[in-house]
Amino acid sequence: MVLATNSDSEEHLHSTFASRYVRAVVPRFKMPDHCMPKDAAYQVINDELMLDGNPRLNLASFVTTWMEPECDKLIMDSVNKNYVDMDEYPVTTELQNRCVNMIANLFHAPVGEGEAAIGCGTVGSSEAIMLAGLAFKRKWQHRRRAQGLSTDKPNIVTGANVQVCWEKFARYFEVELKEVKLSEDYYVMDPAKAVEMVDENTICVAAILGSTLTGEFEDVKLLNDLLAEKNAETGWETPIHVDAASGGFIAPFLYPDLEWDFRLPWVKSINVSGHKYGLVYAGVGWIVWRTKDDLPEELVFHINYLGADQPTFTLNFSKGSSQIIAQYYQFIRLGFEGYKNIMENCMDNARRLREGIEMTGKFHILSKDIGVPLVAFSLKDSSKHTVFEIAESLRKFGWIIPAYTMPADAQHIAVLRVVIREDFSRGLADRLITHIIQVLKEIEGLPSRIAHLAAAAAVSGDDEVKVKTAKMSLEDITKYWKRLVEHKRNIVC
Repeated sequence: MVLATNSDSEEHLHSTFASRYVRAVVPRFKMPDHCMPKDAAYQVINDELMLDGNPRLNLASFVTTWMEPECDKLIMDSVNKNYVDMDEYPVTTELQNRCVNMIANLFHAPVGEGEAAIGCGTVGSSEAIMLAGLAFKRKWQHRRRAQGLSTDKPNIVTGANVQVCWEKFARYFEVELKEVKLSEDYYVMDPAKAVEMVDENTICVAAILGSTLTGEFEDVKLLNDLLAEKNAETGWETPIHVDAASGGFIAPFLYPDLEWDFRLPWVKSINVSGHKYGLVYAGVGWIVWRTKDDLPEELVFHINYLGADQPTFTLNFSKGSSQIIAQYYQFIRLGFEGYKNIMENCMDNARRLREGIEMTGKFHILSKDIGVPLVAFSLKDSSKHTVFEIAESLRKFGWIIPAYTMPADAQHIAVLRVVIREDFSRGLADRLITHIIQVLKEIEGLPSRIAHLAAAAAVSGDDEVKVKTAKMSLEDITKYWKRLVEHKRNIVC
């Protein structure tokens, strides 16, 4: 008589949730000693991922969260291709080059008929900005050395509203970041103030086409004109880089007459995020230079890898091919007409949401009519409750909406921001308006947390706290809520 044994193969035949694999502690620090069945491994991980937010309801992010099934299939079919193997995957390399040419043409680069544009795909706009900054730094160094001048103190002029990747570039590559401070009701870089800050050590001025904070486009045309005057007066050659991460795939379709790109002579390079309004999943950005002369040759590496000379000017080496292929799919699938229709629909839904928020009578709208399709808004009265409470309360409906304070010198302004992407429909806009109204009613019926915290501070015995003005107490409590919310999630996109 053969006794039945509880072997791994028999256990595998039973329900996954009845197996020993889902009863064991999930490995966190040490690789487990033994393997487990594939369905059990899948279930363990899938169950944990259920606690993540829903990407479609993540209105904090500019990053694409939906693509057509046909493109999803292309992505999966190419997920095992390492893009750096250009000789082995020449068609993928050709698709990248086609994307660069199309983007350069969209941005009015002075490229002749049939001539290849200068640029490359990157891992998001962060890598693209690093490459652009390095090119500017090297060009500036060459010019200074040729004049017998010091190259010790390079700087970049930006607005205080720039994305954190600019701060990373400055710190990593030892460049001073000179920021134009913001002010209430003006939340982008002032071109006149920026040009005032330019000196002989400025390697470039960075303008933002689509501020992360409010979606507003900075006035690149005015910046170009003012900078042209200063360059003529001083003999400097200070260029402009346009960080079009969010707006680069919006402006050409919605505002074709807006001059912000290579139509302006001092714009030497532009980055754009394919994974934002380029409509591709996270992982792809693009950098395009005006001409070949704007990319120093010493930054281009020629490597003999797996049998072929491969020029490369990226910071990364191995990376997936899927997003580049997906970008080309979107370009030929949608064309100019398709992108235009999608961006118009996004703006229509943003207007609908803005109207609904304004109708509550509780908020100031900070975002502009022209810019990235988003709605940024602040409470008219923050004496009892804050935007951080509203963001927290909306979480119960599944909405992920960031609350944050503005950079210097507008730190006292606390804001909610809703980004409208392709997959955010009119129905979702109406639903969000309903939930915002519901949350307002709920928190208005609750005791003021601000008053509670202020009262607790007042009786704490701290004389310094007792003598603070009401405004100062409110600012302290806003900072408290900001720290609380940012501890839960990072809103940088």
